[in-house]
Amino acid sequence: MEFDEQTVTNLQRRLRKVEGQVQGIQQMLADRRDCREVVNQIAAATKALEQVGFMLVSAGLTWCLEEPDRSAAAGYDVADVQKMFLKLA
Repeated sequence: MEFDEQTVTNLQRRLRKVEGQVQGIQQMLADRRDCREVVNQIAAATKALEQVGFMLVSAGLTWCLEEPDRSAAAGYDVADVQKMFLKLA
């Protein structure tokens, strides 16, 4: 799949944010923070990571629909992208 620079930049920014959240969770554990607080942060990081996945698949599906010949030549068709979506769902 091919993604425009804006999409890649956006995905990377979101992943850096998730990375920061995970580091924060690690620190919370080291600080022996309340379990409820840690679980809330894990849920937030999980949701943020899921959003990255959905954005990636969405961009891929758009590419497949806009560039059917190129996507088929690259080994991606709409059914493949749908399978990726279902893995995230």
